Amino acid sequence: MKWKELEAEQAKDLTYKVEVARNVITKALNISHRPALAYSGGKDSQVLLDIVRRFFPESLNRLAVIFGNTGVEFPESLKFAREFGSELNCEFHEARPGKTDEPSYKYAGQKRIFDRLIADGKISEVLKPDGKLKSTDALERACPPYLREELLRERLIWPAGTMMSYWWCADQYGWPLLGKSWSLLDARRINIDTFLRFSQSSSDSQKLLDYYFILRHVKISQHCCRVLKKEPSQRVQENLGVDLIFKGLMASESRSRAKNFLTRGYLFEGAKKKYLHEDPFYHCQPLAIWNTEDIWNYIRTYDVPYSPLYDMTYISQDGSKQHIKRNGCLGCGTDFNYKDNHLSTLRQTHRSAWKSIMRAGMGQQIRNLQRAMKAGQMNIFDTVDTNELIDIQPCVFDDVDGLGGMSYPHDLIYDPEMIE
Repeated sequence: MKWKELEAEQAKDLTYKVEVARNVITKALNISHRPALAYSGGKDSQVLLDIVRRFFPESLNRLAVIFGNTGVEFPESLKFAREFGSELNCEFHEARPGKTDEPSYKYAGQKRIFDRLIADGKISEVLKPDGKLKSTDALERACPPYLREELLRERLIWPAGTMMSYWWCADQYGWPLLGKSWSLLDARRINIDTFLRFSQSSSDSQKLLDYYFILRHVKISQHCCRVLKKEPSQRVQENLGVDLIFKGLMASESRSRAKNFLTRGYLFEGAKKKYLHEDPFYHCQPLAIWNTEDIWNYIRTYDVPYSPLYDMTYISQDGSKQHIKRNGCLGCGTDFNYKDNHLSTLRQTHRSAWKSIMRAGMGQQIRNLQRAMKAGQMNIFDTVDTNELIDIQPCVFDDVDGLGGMSYPHDLIYDPEMIE
């Protein structure tokens, strides 16, 4: 399918799109022994699940619904998903983040070890010849015994069995702030610090140098998506022997999803899974040609229950009243470089949660970003404490001046060897 063909398909009516989805699901079920459906409690996966239940009731005895509970779900959607799941006539599994196997240092503790090794002239013991950190483990093993006792007393060590939560991810990797192109280096914060300090980061690319400049000031990462969403779901899939996963993804959501659909289609074979041995693993996206209007038309047509989250409202920056449009993680700031982003909406609809996230560190990273983008120009972030700024109205944390829709391209050259 080409772009114009996709646009033509997207312009067709709901009846046609439902029929296409049914045909796609039929093909998928015919090649799968153990299908599963990725469920978030949001409107898109709710509609997809309704189509399967409504038109393929005979498949429910082998269908597993996997609800990804990241630990930072909207309370309305979490309650709705659990109540709805308890009433399903098929398996309902809640995927939760994993736990650490060994004790490990918090970022502040890793920084202390890092600085101590530099002061003692021993930093080379944990560096590769090119100046990158050998590994986070190597750094932590080099911690002097007396310093370890200090860090234990100051509670700067994560104990074994710590859930790899949103807060753990933010501490170890960085905050989910700005889009994927700003998180090219999927490495722990201490690894990036080491890279920027000791490795050769000069370049002829001004875009790359600008990217390094931002990384020196702001701890950005989307590693939480892997730890909170992808890996928990994969563990459940492996335990169940799943060989096909249904997803409520739509090409209209983003250009990257559109390109994915145009390249792979509705049903495609994914990476091999060890637990399936030589058997294939499939991905299926029956709603690929749908859009948000189609989702709501289907919900109204078939009287489909949905999360009360979508009935909540906020005032957009143009002064109009808007309903919440998307489900997702409470603390996600990946769209922060756009107006009416997730965090600015959260401030109005779930203010206590917004304050907790901002005071835990997101506010300081936004402050750092604002100051970096100002390039030395005096602004309110230079004169007022972060916690005081959180209570100022109108809110200065809703977006960053000068960012607009700015994003860095995915073709930036970087060194993947710094990743553990």
